[in-house]
Amino acid sequence: MSRAVYLLGLAIFAQGTSELMLAGLLPEIATGLGVSIPAAGLLISAFAVGMLVGAPILAVTTLRWSRRAAMLAFLTIFALTHVAGALTSSYGVLLATRVAGAFVYAGFWAVASVTAIELAGPQARAKAMSILAGGLTVATIVGLPAGTLLGQHLGWRSAFWAVAVLSVLAIVGVLATIPGGRSEHLPRLRDEVRSMVNPQLWLAYGTTALSTGAILVVFSYLAPLLTGPTGLSEVWVPVILALYGVGALLGITVSGRTADRRPFRTLVISLGGVVAAAVVLALATSTPWLAVPAVIGIGTFGFATNPAVNSRVFSVAGSAPTLAAAFNISAFNVGITVGPWLGGLALDAGAGYPSVGWIGAALGVLALGTIPLALRIGQREYASASAMTGV
Repeated sequence: MSRAVYLLGLAIFAQGTSELMLAGLLPEIATGLGVSIPAAGLLISAFAVGMLVGAPILAVTTLRWSRRAAMLAFLTIFALTHVAGALTSSYGVLLATRVAGAFVYAGFWAVASVTAIELAGPQARAKAMSILAGGLTVATIVGLPAGTLLGQHLGWRSAFWAVAVLSVLAIVGVLATIPGGRSEHLPRLRDEVRSMVNPQLWLAYGTTALSTGAILVVFSYLAPLLTGPTGLSEVWVPVILALYGVGALLGITVSGRTADRRPFRTLVISLGGVVAAAVVLALATSTPWLAVPAVIGIGTFGFATNPAVNSRVFSVAGSAPTLAAAFNISAFNVGITVGPWLGGLALDAGAGYPSVGWIGAALGVLALGTIPLALRIGQREYASASAMTGV
């Protein structure tokens, strides 16, 4: 695997740390800016909105740029938004920097995904994507707690400065490892749009959104679930979060080595594991020795779906992958937004924390349902192509 792919994973780590770290900094930000905790929480929602719309817009805007130039532009803007965020005393300005930073982060994801796939070659798509997405997993294990510690001891602005420095280091890495110049075969918007008219692609997006929602509906309410009905002390929450992250890294690493050869089997096993773990969590929320392994299992199997769904999108998109990859980033963010929203609706209705496990299981079953549909459509397309060629 090209060292440039690992460098792109480190760049995702730098930016992913910013995506995650606000979850541990809300009290400090709220106090520092004189706003309520819910208002500070909107900074997280703003980031999700920026990512949702940023990937397809920037994928089209920079389609004919060299990929190195596009990634350098995105990283530079990302670093500047964090400098501005660290310097401002205005909640409105900070909100705007979160949207802008997420916007270019989504663009970086889209372009970096295509770049990693090209560098790795068609036989190692899933492995390349596991390395890229592994940067976000490491951000969960290292970046989130590190950002929280910085914020608690040196003020929340120090975490923003740290992300800005990491982004500058990523810029240096891109300059050193990513080839410059345009591709010999410049992508055309017409081809990219035409590739989107494919039911297989939209089924893959459905798998992405549903599987992500199944993970996030549990992860978003993990702390109150563990300290509430599960009955654990608060001191155990960071430990379990770390174990969840280790499980996620293990899942994404193993899946990255199997999904290129057996993408559908990898998806079935991974999603089946998510459903089983979510059901155990729902049934045994108040039993720590069952609930904690179930939580770790959701992280392990949930993140194992990532290389498979990404590889699937690139396989279906064929020679016009940029816009397809961008919409897959948006599909991830649909899951990130919808999963916690559904969990919040259930909790507000008084269903209790076991409900997030049941919702996660239901979303996982729906994601599993997209696989036989994809196989059926694939068989139909193969039969049609065989008939046309007389094979």
